[in-house]
Amino acid sequence: MSVPAKGPVAAAQVPPRTKPSSYPEPFLSRMEGREKRALGDVFGLGSFGVNLTRLRPGAVSALLHSHSVQDEFIYVLEGTPTLRQETETGILSTELQAGMCAGFAARGAAHQLVNHGAVDAVYLEIGDRAPGDEVGYPEDDLKAVLIDGAWRFAHRDGTPY
Repeated sequence: MSVPAKGPVAAAQVPPRTKPSSYPEPFLSRMEGREKRALGDVFGLGSFGVNLTRLRPGAVSALLHSHSVQDEFIYVLEGTPTLRQETETGILSTELQAGMCAGFAARGAAHQLVNHGAVDAVYLEIGDRAPGDEVGYPEDDLKAVLIDGAWRFAHRDGTPY
């Protein structure tokens, strides 16, 4: 985490993360085209994170996932990302537009954004940083546990990556 800012900053001028994701391969390379600027870290926020995220055409926000403890919220600023959400009958896809938002409660439906558009999609994502979070990925052989502020990844059977 960087030194907390003492005053307001221009969000677009916050340097993007140097590593696109903490996922292990082969999942890491699937995050190509996603750029996150960790705005909350600039101010030393510890209870929740705020990211300004840009998805190039064809990029995804994350693997389809759900959290056990963490709540998440997104607010679309530009573009038309598609929200994919797991339902009892399959995956529901909804095209979002600037000004739309969505929230994802802990233990809720798995979710993901995909940019099927021809221009970049930009959105704010906000999530708490509750300890002990576990993440499930229904479309991938992956699970994650947050331990001491770092994600630990394993196959669904528990074998580490």
